[in-house]
Amino acid sequence: MISFIKGEIIQKLTDKIIIENNNIGFEIFCSIATLASIGLQGETCLIYTYMQVKEDEISLIGFSSLEEKNLFELLISVNGIGSKLALGILSGMKTTDLIVSIASGDTYILSKIKGLGKKTAERLVLELQDKVSPGGVTPLETGYIIDNQDAIDQAYEVLISLGINKNDAMKMARTYSAGTNSAEEIISKALKNMGR
Repeated sequence: MISFIKGEIIQKLTDKIIIENNNIGFEIFCSIATLASIGLQGETCLIYTYMQVKEDEISLIGFSSLEEKNLFELLISVNGIGSKLALGILSGMKTTDLIVSIASGDTYILSKIKGLGKKTAERLVLELQDKVSPGGVTPLETGYIIDNQDAIDQAYEVLISLGINKNDAMKMARTYSAGTNSAEEIISKALKNMGR
């Protein structure tokens, strides 16, 4: 398994990039978000990869973050969602917004993503809602150890109750969670930086 590739970006296309590493050019399919964030042609980048093996094809799919990669792996675990649709879903919505939509069961927003549809959106929520949280993909799925996940979730809920929209609340909860295991501290930091 190829975990990641670091090399020079030789070419960027609408749905993939070519990276040179040790005189080998790797063709890697990516979401729009990854393509936008990894850098420009001629620059060096590190991209996390997922190798897909089919009877007639072996392909690499790339991600700018481990969170996006882990979310991709969750998406393709849902019946009826293949790698192409999963990349389309990741291209249709920011990773953080997608996680919030799944966690909150917002099938209306999800079904607006091109190619997803209402029934698939409902299946996606049904199968993944307990595997993600507003703070991100759960530690069990990613292998990350997040000691303050409960605090992040509690802070997220409180910030929403104070009239802050879901996306901003989630970003604040995660941003101000560093170095603390207390929801109260996260909320205090967030409000202080908002000038409240």
